[in-house]
Amino acid sequence: MWTIIEQIFPYAIIFTMPLLITALGGLFSERSGVVNIGLEGLMIIGAFAGAITINYLQDIWTNNALVLWTGLLVAVVAGVLFSLLHAFASINLSADQVISGTAINMIAMALTVFLARNITGSGNISIRTGFIPSDVPILSQIPIIGDLFFSKTYPTTWFILAVLLVSTFILYKTKFGLRLRSCGEFPQAAEAAGINVRGIRYAGVMISGAFAGLGGALIIVTYAGEFTGSVSGLGFLALAALIFGQWKPFGILGATFFFGFAATIANVSQVIPELAVIPPILLKIFPYVVTLIALVLFSKSSQAPKAAGEPFDSGKR
Repeated sequence: MWTIIEQIFPYAIIFTMPLLITALGGLFSERSGVVNIGLEGLMIIGAFAGAITINYLQDIWTNNALVLWTGLLVAVVAGVLFSLLHAFASINLSADQVISGTAINMIAMALTVFLARNITGSGNISIRTGFIPSDVPILSQIPIIGDLFFSKTYPTTWFILAVLLVSTFILYKTKFGLRLRSCGEFPQAAEAAGINVRGIRYAGVMISGAFAGLGGALIIVTYAGEFTGSVSGLGFLALAALIFGQWKPFGILGATFFFGFAATIANVSQVIPELAVIPPILLKIFPYVVTLIALVLFSKSSQAPKAAGEPFDSGKR
């Protein structure tokens, strides 16, 4: 049993990182008061932008690490720009945020597939090589912990964990974080205190776009290596992890790792003899069944921001 866990654990961490950063993006958006179910579409945009950038630059630049980080940066920018559509519809036009997010998902998938087919002719965009996993010096030699947490790790893993810590600090220890959370709880009171609610909500949605775009590109540079027009529902899984984690950064970390571990078991089950005896279909649906059960169990004790999903009327008191 320990051997199985030791084999699966590094891959579970790799799979968790795109989920974690995307769910963190959803956290900033919803804490500001804007529900963003367009995370799936924003991930697709990020995956496309990152893949096309890396595909182009790998033929020009010789420094592969610089190419990959540049691709991630372009994915962040693309996610921010695309998220402005959702922000404008939700904040300026007071549109239904669920419908707006659904539109983002539909537009992103159609647009990226159309562009990819016109660029490559196949709809798929491959990169020559992504980040190479490696062991962390010294730390990987620690018994048990070293094998689980510090072996076969990507540099992006440590970057995302750093973003998690910085995000937690910003949300709970800075003036911006306090204003963001107040806009998601009682925007009228926030406005009365002199806070630009619309501006804060724009910032929250744009951060969600940046993080979701980064999450989509992470898939390309770590375990996928190719853009295919889909992120296999990871945006929706990240949204479920946001709810499961009760809109708290470290709650989200736990939820995304749980989902990541479950999905990893499903993906590697047929190459591990001890798991191969279980029908593949059961393992494939396991993460999604667990997601549904978790949402049902936590729905009554939900600690969602009180004003999330509600259009803001500055004239209302």
